[in-house]
Amino acid sequence: MAAQILIAGVDEAGRGPLAGPVVAAAVILCDDGIAGVADSKALSAKRRALLAADIRARCAVGVGQASVEEIDRLNILWASMLAMRRAVEALVASSGLSPQLVLVDGNRCPDWGWPSRAVIGGDASEPAISAASIIAKEVRDALMRDLAAAHPGYGWERNMGYGTAQHLAGLRALGVTPHHRQSFAPVKNAKALKNLKSEN
Repeated sequence: MAAQILIAGVDEAGRGPLAGPVVAAAVILCDDGIAGVADSKALSAKRRALLAADIRARCAVGVGQASVEEIDRLNILWASMLAMRRAVEALVASSGLSPQLVLVDGNRCPDWGWPSRAVIGGDASEPAISAASIIAKEVRDALMRDLAAAHPGYGWERNMGYGTAQHLAGLRALGVTPHHRQSFAPVKNAKALKNLKSEN
């Protein structure tokens, strides 16, 4: 019987929000897998948290981030690629395992040293990617809840930095924080409006 190759799944959370970092996770599943893994967006918050704890307890996991500054400098696509590379590096550093194949959710892979394949819809079809999507979302949501406590009024504890009506109203009323992505149009517009008001 041929030896099973070591496969890591990689996914990110937070490409679309107006605030906060983009977070990626890499997971090598345990031999018997994790029952019930699915695309993180299809799971309830309670179920996702339980699965994340199970994945962390039994699987090899790495997490990487790209900061708001890196998002603004590189653009969100390349910042996401950077976060993914950091996630695999963290996985290797923490587990001592180097994947022989990395499956990446989406239509392109980062420029890195691991053999890899992009899988469109992989967060719903590949269990290792599903596990990575769960970890990435749990980590990012926790970060945004912490930022919400420090910056009330934007609703980040509920919208996780996405451009909801509450978040946009907060931008207009309270202005731009250091955690906002300055290169994203609604943030740019809010900043320009504040500058215009201060000049008049």
